[in-house]
Amino acid sequence: MESLKWHPASEIKFKYSDELRGICIALGITSSVALYRAPDIARELIRRGATVFTVMSRKAARLLSPTVMEWATGCKVFVDFRGEVGHVSLGRECNSMLIAPATANTLVKIALGIADTSVSLTAINLMGLGKPVIVAPAMHLGLWRSPQVQRAINQLLRCGVTVIPPDVTEGKVKIPTTQDIVHAVTATTLRGRDLRGLRFLITAGPTREYLDPIRFITNPSTGKMGIVLAREAFFRGADVTLVYGPTNEQVPYYVRGISVTTTEEMLNAVIKELDMSKYDVVIMASAPSDFKFSKTFKERLSADKAIPDVSLVPTPKISLRVRERFKGLLVGFAAEYAHGDMEVVKERALNKLRTRGFDIVVANDVSEAGVGFASDFNKVIIMCRDGLIKEVSKAPKTHIARVLLDIVRDRVAPSKGSDTSSP
Repeated sequence: MESLKWHPASEIKFKYSDELRGICIALGITSSVALYRAPDIARELIRRGATVFTVMSRKAARLLSPTVMEWATGCKVFVDFRGEVGHVSLGRECNSMLIAPATANTLVKIALGIADTSVSLTAINLMGLGKPVIVAPAMHLGLWRSPQVQRAINQLLRCGVTVIPPDVTEGKVKIPTTQDIVHAVTATTLRGRDLRGLRFLITAGPTREYLDPIRFITNPSTGKMGIVLAREAFFRGADVTLVYGPTNEQVPYYVRGISVTTTEEMLNAVIKELDMSKYDVVIMASAPSDFKFSKTFKERLSADKAIPDVSLVPTPKISLRVRERFKGLLVGFAAEYAHGDMEVVKERALNKLRTRGFDIVVANDVSEAGVGFASDFNKVIIMCRDGLIKEVSKAPKTHIARVLLDIVRDRVAPSKGSDTSSP
């Protein structure tokens, strides 16, 4: 299984992050038309440091040239296994397997243990070795809803396979986004299902406080951090509810989502959830507005008329109200403007630990360029009530979410979220 010493694909390795450094992934491709996405998926995994070997069914190889995948990955592509006994070698060398797209035929075969294609044979072998197998279904709606496929899905779940929920729209079961697939593979490969049995309530994004129907106060928060946390927790096995403010980010369709606009709406939604359901962890990753207008107007204010006499009044502190009702692990975020002085950031985070009832505070300096609001990256200090202080240098928010959830996992009841093995 040796490749040439250098290949153009090596130029993109680690370009995004090193989250998958040292990780080998088998990418199974089956004959859904969605296979055109496979080269992009492979290269996104490589950009995070992974080595990717491709395994294609014969029908998939007729729709997408194996040469394309060899170019995309820089590694050997397997269609038919010969003397190299590829499924055995891949089982030994690879840390996990992703099948994207996964057809109805392939899902049913793996569930039944039918190993008559290179993809199903490799998947069954990795399952037998206790390694993660992740599938991204793509097919027509009738096939997805058929009793045969649904039985196969349930059997795969019982066997520990991670099934990335497809996007069911327009009468099609569409393959998830590349972002979702890569996040699922990364989280599952690195952590397994270690948050299984835990329930998370996560807030994300800004809020808006309106002066009139078109003018409002808000802030630069996009909700990216909270959404990444929701995805990470979900793919690690948690039950997740996401309360989110106005955002242009893609909100995961596979977690329960509650959309709000104002700070009061966010507060009411969170309190309602806590009153109706039992949660183990609440993560306040949102950035609700601290102020609202003392007076609002139902009609649009005309610029040609006198400027109205308005003032600002504080909005309720959601975290304080949550702490009154919630006795579990409470995590807060602190976006500080500290001009690069991390000691100031630490001091303010410590003050929030003391005064706001948080068990963990994640603080960052939003004055620093290239991190924080609207960026895929951040640089944070995580401070815990039990004394742990962990600094995370500039890294993708996916990595920061992983580090934070590791800390959360280690502080919840050992009887929950304790499955650190592969799914």
